[in-house]
Amino acid sequence: MKGLALRTGVRWKIAVAIAAVGALIAVTLSLVVHNAARVSMLDNARDVQMWRLLFAQRVYETSKPKEPRFGTKINDPALPPQLDQLMRDKRRGTYVQEHREGPPDVWAAVPLANGDVLSLHVPFADRSATIMKDLDRALIIGSVSVVFGGCALGVLIGGQLSRRLRKAAAAAGRVAQGNTDVRVRDAIGGVVRDETDELARAVDALTDALNERIEAERRVTADIAHELRTPVTGLLTAAELLPPGRPSELVRDRAQAMRTLVEDVLEVARLDSASERAELQELALGEFVARRVRVLDPEAAVRVVHESWVNTDPRRLERILGNLLANAAKHGKGPVEVTVEGRVVRVRDHGPGFPEALLQDGPSRFRTGSSDRAGQGHGLGLTIAAGQARVLGARLTFRNAAPEGTPEGSGGAIAVLWLPEHAPTATGSFPVLRLAD
Repeated sequence: MKGLALRTGVRWKIAVAIAAVGALIAVTLSLVVHNAARVSMLDNARDVQMWRLLFAQRVYETSKPKEPRFGTKINDPALPPQLDQLMRDKRRGTYVQEHREGPPDVWAAVPLANGDVLSLHVPFADRSATIMKDLDRALIIGSVSVVFGGCALGVLIGGQLSRRLRKAAAAAGRVAQGNTDVRVRDAIGGVVRDETDELARAVDALTDALNERIEAERRVTADIAHELRTPVTGLLTAAELLPPGRPSELVRDRAQAMRTLVEDVLEVARLDSASERAELQELALGEFVARRVRVLDPEAAVRVVHESWVNTDPRRLERILGNLLANAAKHGKGPVEVTVEGRVVRVRDHGPGFPEALLQDGPSRFRTGSSDRAGQGHGLGLTIAAGQARVLGARLTFRNAAPEGTPEGSGGAIAVLWLPEHAPTATGSFPVLRLAD
């Protein structure tokens, strides 16, 4: 069926391949050994049969009266045609006569001087048949052992390769999530060098090239924003000197929007450079959030479920709240609800929810999402909020309140800020907890 694929691991593919090759070799060798042993034993039986017949011939020719002895017969009518032809040529010989059931008969025949044929035939020895059965049993046991041993060896070898590939895939996944400091080669480890190391080096090289490109783009963006800062400030100052009127208001409004955009781009550049440090203060989170929300968005409802004291940077926390509220007001629908529960702050609107791309990849600069979230702005608000959360050592997550297909107004977008139990220090690291002796 088209599109149907059977997914199997590398270890089982290698195990099956080694087991199949081992089974093929074992079966081939078993057949060769079986046939060689059978031919050897039949040849030995034919030699013994001929020796017995020659002894019986000497006894027959020297005895008076001449009578066949030791089971020999004169002109046996059951003599095989192959031996009959040899007798006509005055040649002695042996022959193995196969039967559908039971052991074969071993024949020996010699021509006599008077034209008669002296022959002897006996069934293949039971002891030889027993030996062949024991040999076949040993070959079967050996073949099965080779197959299972090969399968175990394949699982062992394939398991090691599979673990290295899984580690490489996990490291590459972390790189894809934005953790570009991860090195695939260090993640897979190991002493043995194989193609997995070549793959790891290629991914690491790709990551380095991607880092260089991203860093170059960040520098260019920051440089452009920095160069625009002075002329935009001058433009805003000049707009203030225009005479009152609607055209002047439009100019001032656009100049202010451009200035805000330049400041946001510069802030994103500073956050990307990882040079920002939090200035920590201890504060009551619920009281602080309620006070700042009343200033930032008086129409938003604030509910403090559980008060908690936190050690954080109030300026950066206010910046995060302001951006989340602005995003809810611009792209969502009221009412906007802010909930504080311990160290967790939730901001929810009742609009169409976050776009799928943001839920999967997180906020990204200059990506505004689908038109159902208004399609306005530059995508910097949530990017700045996520960057400020990282400076605080916090985690900012995004989800929708209800799945698609629910009635409008029953869902909404939810942004959750998880403040850490231990705030970052002034150097950007986390304090070390020392246990008492």
